[in-house]
Amino acid sequence: MKTSNEIESCNYCIYKKLLFDSLNDKEYQEVNNSRTEHIYSRGEIIRKEGDPINSFLYLRSGLIKLYKTNKSGKDHILSINKPGDFISLLSIFSNSVYKYSITAIEETKVCEVELQSLQKVIVSNSAFALRVLNRMSNVSDDIIESQFEIRQRQVKGRIAYFLLFLADRIYHGREFRLPITRREIGELISMTTENTIRTLSEFRKDGIISMDGKIITILDYDRMQSISKTG
Repeated sequence: MKTSNEIESCNYCIYKKLLFDSLNDKEYQEVNNSRTEHIYSRGEIIRKEGDPINSFLYLRSGLIKLYKTNKSGKDHILSINKPGDFISLLSIFSNSVYKYSITAIEETKVCEVELQSLQKVIVSNSAFALRVLNRMSNVSDDIIESQFEIRQRQVKGRIAYFLLFLADRIYHGREFRLPITRREIGELISMTTENTIRTLSEFRKDGIISMDGKIITILDYDRMQSISKTG
């Protein structure tokens, strides 16, 4: 982890309107004075399950995964999150420690605001408090909806759903670099690594995708959508 100083003030952050645009100047100053910026390398743990919750985190750039580890040491990925997502809202008001781990899956920049300062602003600004509640609901709804959609599908449908998620919601294009390994894809969609590799190979042979190392290109988008819906 490295410390960064790219943002002079929250006023200049491109994600201001997602949450902080209801703050007055004094409240901005409160948040900004308790804010630090960090850069995490790929694979670096940002927070570990069981760590104390003492700050509010959000992504400025990069990608992260939220996951839980079972008693046998096997990980289950809950979600992949992109810039602008408020990755700690699921826990900061309900628990004293994190119930999941957070790891960077590519170089990731995170802003961290001391929890005490955020709570102070919430108490003084009801509009901001409602905005926080709304964002909390959105985060939890997205995870629940994604996990539900995955579990309604068979093997091919799960892979198709995941590839479309990357194309449409993360990279906004039909060519992208897989941000996680085949094993991690299996952890996210509750499949074995072998089934994940086999299905990707079948998609390639059928001309639905091309693969060059970790670079995936969706060649037949309509067919991929059909598999995602019916597979």
